[in-house]
Amino acid sequence: MIRKWIDKLGYTLLVLWGVATLVFILFSVLPGDPAKMMLDQREDSELLRAINVKYGLDQPLYIQYGYFLNDLSPISWHVNSNSHFTRIQKYPQALEIASLPSGTLALKWPYLRESFQKEGKSVGSIIAETLPNTMILAFFSILLAIVLGVFVGVISALKEGSWVDRLATVLGTLGMSLPSFFTAILIAWVFGFVLSEYTGLSMTGTLRTYDPYGESSYWSWKNLILPATTLGMRPLGVIIQLTRSSMLEVLQQDYIRTARAKGLSETQVVWRHALRNALNPVITAASGWFASMLAGAVFVEYIFGWNGLGKQIVEALNQLDVPVVMGAVMVISLLFVGVNMVVDLLYGWLDPKVRNQ
Repeated sequence: MIRKWIDKLGYTLLVLWGVATLVFILFSVLPGDPAKMMLDQREDSELLRAINVKYGLDQPLYIQYGYFLNDLSPISWHVNSNSHFTRIQKYPQALEIASLPSGTLALKWPYLRESFQKEGKSVGSIIAETLPNTMILAFFSILLAIVLGVFVGVISALKEGSWVDRLATVLGTLGMSLPSFFTAILIAWVFGFVLSEYTGLSMTGTLRTYDPYGESSYWSWKNLILPATTLGMRPLGVIIQLTRSSMLEVLQQDYIRTARAKGLSETQVVWRHALRNALNPVITAASGWFASMLAGAVFVEYIFGWNGLGKQIVEALNQLDVPVVMGAVMVISLLFVGVNMVVDLLYGWLDPKVRNQ
């Protein structure tokens, strides 16, 4: 069991290293000069040189890559000299592990650097301000999809061949086929504009709303309804189909017939025996969708004006704020891998055969 989790940890680190390498390569070949973007395209050679030196942009790519990995690594290396490396690497609250004549080994939180456009503001603080909103949006979206999807899928399987089953199949197919950006525009226009007088909803809005003078704020949970519904439509369609097919397969198993022969009610057979064993593929789909929602929420957040990480990524791309985009991608990747590890634990709880492998 311990060996299994060591292997999973090694695989996780390998995946994160691959993502970090790919992200660095992709954003290193982007057109445009970040230093000029920070100066609003002004041609000031002295300032451009100072910015390039400050952020290490004057170094060869392989050296920049080393800086990038050292920033991300919880265990970092500090050179004991007045070199360029020590000038641009700022790791607050680093805990010294070992000190050598050539450098110091330290333990720290991963450092995501500073924003190019928001001077003096760290990428970590920007993500900390926006990620909770994205997590809330993704959580309620997948919760809506799981609750409705499992319920409709079970009813569809129990009513196989009926009009209820056919309607559920149509809804599931429709939910899977509609792209999020199109659905977002349609739902925002219909329920946030055309029918806003009846729904009381608006086309745009975020969770924390400020008064026109910016002196006070309040929670506006109704602004969550439209983006959460939009983001949850595709996983809802997938979960309906998976639950239906899995339930139909499980209901044909011998232990289900045995449970019925013992005199258990249909409700006990379905909800206590069949459903638990039918949930494995549903959990796989739900976990994958929850993690992908953190990235897929980009269009939904931007259209609905939801102040989350997705909207922040779009704004950073427009401004060529590379550290913000790179940091956001790495955080999303880490969450994706973390969710998959949690799913492995849930598998062990649901299926003892998986736990003992």
